[in-house]
Amino acid sequence: MNRRHFIAGGVSLLALGIAGKAGAFDVFTKKGEGKAKSFPYQLSDVEWKEKLSAEQYRVLRKAGTERSGSSPHDKEKREGVFHCAGCDHPLFATAHKFDSGTGWPSFWQPYNDQSIGISTDYVLVYPRAEEHCANCGGHLGHIFDDGPKPTGKRHCINGVALKFKLT
Repeated sequence: MNRRHFIAGGVSLLALGIAGKAGAFDVFTKKGEGKAKSFPYQLSDVEWKEKLSAEQYRVLRKAGTERSGSSPHDKEKREGVFHCAGCDHPLFATAHKFDSGTGWPSFWQPYNDQSIGISTDYVLVYPRAEEHCANCGGHLGHIFDDGPKPTGKRHCINGVALKFKLT
């Protein structure tokens, strides 16, 4: 084993250790708080599993990521509002949607100031802005600084975490 393999293996083990510690709501705690944030809409883990599909549960409650290009919401262009698939909270409007070319629905701003919450996740070792539903805490995706004007933000969202309603 050479030094490059040793370093790469160590980084991989560190990442796995950090990812293994990130539970359903661990990523919603601020550093040093020690407790998960409480949200207005709450269900038990059993109730979430009954309400959501297996993929929705994995993404919304376990902070998973769907496969790029797998959501029909990425191509949705009709006038409407995307709601949380877990609690029906309004999250994003098609008026704020753009094609980021990533294979995930992308928006340059949320529906309103009460739609989303942001926390820091360290799953990939470095800090990322994680986005969650402000009503139930469900994991939605991440926010990046490479979006279009006027905000310059790209809310990169798992389509399985959304349900679409025409307006």
